[in-house]
Amino acid sequence: MTHKARMLAAIRGESDYELPWAPRLDLWYRANKLAGTLPSKYKNSTLMEIIDDLDVGYHAIVPNFQDIRNQEDEADRAIGIYNIHTMPCSTTLKNVKRRVKKEEYQTMVSYGTPFGDINTKVIYNDQMRKAGVTITHVEEYAFKSYKDYKALGYIFENAEIVPNYEGYQNFANAIGDRGIAAGFVNSSPSGMFFIQRELMPLNTFFYEMNDHYNELFELAKKIDSYLDKVIVVAADSAAEVIFIGANYDSTVTYPPFFKRYILPSLIKYSQLLHGKGKYLLTHTDGENRGLLEHYLEAQIDIADSICPSPMTSLTFEHIRETFNNKITIMGGIPSVTLLASSMTGNEFDGFINEFFRQIGTGERLILGISDTTPPTASWERIIKLNERIKKFGIVRS
Repeated sequence: MTHKARMLAAIRGESDYELPWAPRLDLWYRANKLAGTLPSKYKNSTLMEIIDDLDVGYHAIVPNFQDIRNQEDEADRAIGIYNIHTMPCSTTLKNVKRRVKKEEYQTMVSYGTPFGDINTKVIYNDQMRKAGVTITHVEEYAFKSYKDYKALGYIFENAEIVPNYEGYQNFANAIGDRGIAAGFVNSSPSGMFFIQRELMPLNTFFYEMNDHYNELFELAKKIDSYLDKVIVVAADSAAEVIFIGANYDSTVTYPPFFKRYILPSLIKYSQLLHGKGKYLLTHTDGENRGLLEHYLEAQIDIADSICPSPMTSLTFEHIRETFNNKITIMGGIPSVTLLASSMTGNEFDGFINEFFRQIGTGERLILGISDTTPPTASWERIIKLNERIKKFGIVRS
């Protein structure tokens, strides 16, 4: 059975296959390749060659945000719109006068609308490159004051979504049977979370919730309509798994907020995708206390990058028991366990022994590193994990 077939079997809740294991190594690889510190065996290898040599699954979930064809692909990142060529759809802004200015480490974008201009700035520098990071940092947010609500709403009302099925298919073909090539569409599944995450600083968002709620909510509805169109187009692609939503946290997307402003959208999109025979993946890498039950209500299929203690307050066993074999966990192994600065060798061995006790029979699991493998991760520990997982044997019901 191929790595991809094992992953799909886990998502379907089947048994009688080897435990899937797809460590996310992209940031680790880029950082060490640039620094010249890859393991000597792999100093001239591509990431895919390393994956094949280890005989592990390829983590093709989170996209490379710098894998772009031209500046147009990343121009709208600061307003939460992504146009990576591996995505199953792309967004074009109509009736908006967009001006892009690029300097050494900065990209400034101005959007001209009948309701005024929106200005943004993002940064991508050598320090970020050296860390393996590919997503730019927003230096200047789109939202400055309540006067920007109409202009931002106009932009999203004039966003046209077009299929990019060939681009996605090329990506899926490159991954092949090494893993699941997720169809990434957006990091936010709902308008309100989109605004909180992409368009304004966090403290500003909560002030606006109090000071200009009606305007905020109207903008959220317009973004909801945009996201609805994105999902409809993505659902008709060849992608078996659609990735929408990321980075929830019980302190920011606290349970009442999640229930009111995020849950309805996830339910709607899960049902739409299930009707097409597809699965919904959402990136759940934060503190999930109080949110697990909402993931169940949302009918999501894959909780990607679940990260248990010691990085968050929940044990892996508690998460497994709460999901009760209804949601497939992708990830599960906290990244700090791979750092000699965070755990001694004996502590690592003890953690892994306990972790494998909590795995149980291994159903609905695609093991990986949560959120990602750090650049300074111990290669010896990665190899030890790989050997331990291969010894797990067959997943049983």
